[in-house]
Amino acid sequence: MTGDSSRVRTALRAGSRNGRDAAPSAAENRGHAELARGRRQLFDGPVGDARETLLLAASLLAGDAPETAEAAHLGAADAAWASGDVVACLTTLDGTEVPGPAAGPAAATRVGGASTTGEGGASTTGEGGASTTGEGGASTAVKGGASTTGPGGWVRDPFFRDYRDGMRALLARRPEHAAGPLRRVLDRARRDDRPERLLRAAAAALLLGDVHAARTAGARALAAARTTECAAFEARALEYLAYGELRAGRHAQARAHAEEGVRAALLAGHRNTAASHHAMLALAASIEGDTAAVAGYASAALATARRHGLAQAATLAEWAIARADLARGRPLDAADRLGPLVGPGPRRGHFAVWMLAVPCFVEAAVLAGQPEDARGVVADLARWAAFGADPHAPAQHARCQALLAADDREADDLYLRALALHDESGGDFERARTELLYGRWLRRRRRLREARGRLGAALVGFERCGAGAWADQTRGELRANGAASGKEPAVGLSGLTPQQLRIARHVAEGATNREVAQRLAVSTRTVDYHLRNVFAALGVRSRIELARMVDQEQRQEQR
Repeated sequence: MTGDSSRVRTALRAGSRNGRDAAPSAAENRGHAELARGRRQLFDGPVGDARETLLLAASLLAGDAPETAEAAHLGAADAAWASGDVVACLTTLDGTEVPGPAAGPAAATRVGGASTTGEGGASTTGEGGASTTGEGGASTAVKGGASTTGPGGWVRDPFFRDYRDGMRALLARRPEHAAGPLRRVLDRARRDDRPERLLRAAAAALLLGDVHAARTAGARALAAARTTECAAFEARALEYLAYGELRAGRHAQARAHAEEGVRAALLAGHRNTAASHHAMLALAASIEGDTAAVAGYASAALATARRHGLAQAATLAEWAIARADLARGRPLDAADRLGPLVGPGPRRGHFAVWMLAVPCFVEAAVLAGQPEDARGVVADLARWAAFGADPHAPAQHARCQALLAADDREADDLYLRALALHDESGGDFERARTELLYGRWLRRRRRLREARGRLGAALVGFERCGAGAWADQTRGELRANGAASGKEPAVGLSGLTPQQLRIARHVAEGATNREVAQRLAVSTRTVDYHLRNVFAALGVRSRIELARMVDQEQRQEQR
């Protein structure tokens, strides 16, 4: 759902007599009225009602205005996606349904909180005023009002054909067939400035795990929406940007986009879109550990989501509440909330986002003493990680395996593997969570020196990204580690590895991480990793404190 129904260009009249436009039939008139009503429901009403209304509109318009019928059909798809009806989405993408009162929804995508469709929840427009969609639905005109139809009635527009094929492959659990079409969607969007297509491209990028491309497409869509003064498009573009920042681990930027998005959605009168943004704000607040903010945002999202049947927004909000419980040291509450969302059965969360909550559930279940409850979903997480749609998933999967490992050597290796994978994907928050869990595991095995280093690195990571409650939890582990060690002193510079010592001295001289990387011929990420461990080992929290310690030790050496 990316657009504003008031801005959709209607298709050319289908019939004419003696060179003149034919008067619209009674069915066509009623169809247009139902289409307008369905679009309003789609953005500000129960999506189940919207779906039925739009399918009725499609059946009424099919004979006289096939392009507009397809717009209604795609609007019904958006409603089905928002409600979490994966079977209906897949059936329509397969081209086995036609518009009608009993027909299922058509192609749409909503990835981890960001949704896409044509303008107004309908199809997009091509040259000559005719609307275009992907292959598999009603025919449309691409140039000059002449329509061309592909198999199953869908048009042959390459952009939408690739989009449809990629989405269909993913929903059918054939990711190996999805990457090619979705990548072509991105390539085609680089030469396009229509916001509805840019938002579909952002969705494709998120599915491919290309967060940078998603943010780029979202930013271009936002600029186009502001140029045309379309508040609804603006709200959708901000939703993509917010989700892209969350996926990249930049929750402060995500929060800023979502705050703007709420305002734009309410300005457009689209409470369903506002609910999605409130869910995003709850997720950002759950990283910061602000329980009151999480509760407020999640309540706002759930109030609309439950009333209007928005399964995706509801899933994101419930996940945010559970993650806040986990941050506050309440794993049993988190496990109880997440269990139904990630497990099989009718209460499972929205099909596009429930997998994102699995790592939190595994952690909560293990910490609550219920590891067997978590084993069944790890195989699903492995398949998700293998596809590559989420850059953090491989590291999260290794972390979950470590939490469930029965053998200490295996667990040790898996934690180290997870940390190495975090180095590749980046993101302070997820890495700090792994460091915290590893440090806790090491402490309980009396490997106190190693535990202190991991916990210190976790504290630095949480403080850097403003994760207050998680930082407090880590400080508690550090205090427990110190009490158990009998006041074991922190290591000095002599306790650092040679590489850590070189980095510490360069930083103490005022060099930036990039400058240190250039001097030592290593990556900036490697410098960042070693510097976190230096801070943890020395017990310092800033570059100024590090410089002071290096200076003091150098003076002592000169004496």
